[in-house]
Amino acid sequence: MQNLLKTTDVILISFVQSLLQDRGIGCLVFDENISITEGSIGLFPRRIMVDDDDFDIAERTLSEAGLADELLSCDK
Repeated sequence: MQNLLKTTDVILISFVQSLLQDRGIGCLVFDENISITEGSIGLFPRRIMVDDDDFDIAERTLSEAGLADELLSCDK
């Protein structure tokens, strides 16, 4: 799996999940449970992970949706 995106923005996470689902690309959100530990204040970023085989199309999908800047800020 590869890290596609890293953010604290839960709305962005939901949007990205929807975009990927529409393209038939599965994804997992890592670090969601840290939110419970931190008291749900959104301090720690969550990572959207995709399979290695789907990474290029997922990256292209987000770029086409105008989220290229979000991808560039990701620690890959």
